[in-house]
Amino acid sequence: MPEYTIAAIILVFAVTMLVSLFGLRVARSTSDFYVASRRVSPRMNASALAGEYISAASFLGVAGLIVAEGTYGLWFPLGYTAGCLTMLLFMTGPLRRSGVYTVPDFVSLRFSSARLRVATVIIVVLTGWLYIVPQLHGAALALTTTTGLPGWAGPVAVILVVLATVLPGGMRSVTIAQAVQYWIKLSALLVPLIFILLQAGALGGAGLPGWDASVWDDDAGSSPADLYRIVSLLLALMLGTIGLPHILVRFYTNPDGDAARRTTFLLLGLLSGFYVLPVALGVIARAVLPDQGLGSPDTALLRLPAAIFEGVGGDLLTAVIAGGAFAAFLSTSSGLVVSVSGVLSQEFFGGSVRGFRIGAVLACALPLAIATATTHMPLAGTVAMVFTFAGSSLAPLLLLGIWWSGITAQGAVAGMVTGAAASLGSFALGWAFESVWSTEAVLLNYPALWCVPLAFAVAVLVSRFGTSTPPANTAKVLARLHLPEG
Repeated sequence: MPEYTIAAIILVFAVTMLVSLFGLRVARSTSDFYVASRRVSPRMNASALAGEYISAASFLGVAGLIVAEGTYGLWFPLGYTAGCLTMLLFMTGPLRRSGVYTVPDFVSLRFSSARLRVATVIIVVLTGWLYIVPQLHGAALALTTTTGLPGWAGPVAVILVVLATVLPGGMRSVTIAQAVQYWIKLSALLVPLIFILLQAGALGGAGLPGWDASVWDDDAGSSPADLYRIVSLLLALMLGTIGLPHILVRFYTNPDGDAARRTTFLLLGLLSGFYVLPVALGVIARAVLPDQGLGSPDTALLRLPAAIFEGVGGDLLTAVIAGGAFAAFLSTSSGLVVSVSGVLSQEFFGGSVRGFRIGAVLACALPLAIATATTHMPLAGTVAMVFTFAGSSLAPLLLLGIWWSGITAQGAVAGMVTGAAASLGSFALGWAFESVWSTEAVLLNYPALWCVPLAFAVAVLVSRFGTSTPPANTAKVLARLHLPEG
């Protein structure tokens, strides 16, 4: 019954707004709104990071991709987790020790270039907007599938709750809400999985109606195109994590660099524990729902309980999964809104609390318009595109800026613009000519394997042979990034 699902979604909305009220009580200063006054403990921050990192693509998209493409879908959770490991090794400590609020602030500290800062602002805001859209598409899909309500209602509801969370308390309110939302999402998949396994009676699938293990016999994956797609995907997810603004800003909330590293270490454990669940449910869904006309594979998790349990049991488990899905949409969207609004406020509204709130409204407006005017695309694939864009544009800038003293502002601009233009142009050509080309379309639709090296190469070559030189304070800034505080 859709009433159960609507009740579950409303409950998630209510819990989100109630727990954010605690953050509102202690949010007083500008620093509270931007980085929670840099006093978030590693445990709280890891839960909040896991909450905003587990997006629509992780909650619904991974299982949907396993249903649609089999073992290829297993690479997504591996890539997501590997991305956090990359960030732990190369980014967390230096970013926190920089002492700034946003990625453009870091760029100004490292390069002292107004032109590079403007370019970074554009890329960061565009990345945030592009990532919010699939969260809203997921909300529309989930609400329509489970309740029959019109598609626009899901995105509008998510945006209203996000604004109700972000506007009063900024990062302080969002941190507490996201930490709670991680455990909601974990429970929303763990509970149905437990009941499904109990229903099966045995891990082999006995007792599950429609079970067909032969669906795994026809998996592809040995062709050169498949191998290229997997390697390119992993590179996009690993380096794209470094460029996601809502993930980067979270490390500015830790008290120091050591706390940032411990946060990421704990995050790896939380993500590893979570990703077992959508993978297991995706494997079950592929065997139970191979020929039932799902429409969009992203609805597989939402349809799975009703295919196994009859009556109220299936309805209740569907409601649980739908509630967890909306927790995913809310947590990722709120993190993105905080990061984008922080950048907009710093650049255009003097960095004030009022400017932060104006930026939050602007951060929501365009994605909402796009989401309600466009059709749903596969969640995992869409998010992989955003990761590719971030990995091709922001990751080279940040990695070289932190670890190479020879990079110049001119080289950083050239590398970032080249990566952004190459990835977006590749996706556009891939969509336009996919029906004509086959192998070429794989190269265009999964361009990380050549876009990322291209961006790095351009940044290095322009820095080495261009007309500008590294900033005069390079040694001082790098010492600040890499030496322990105090």
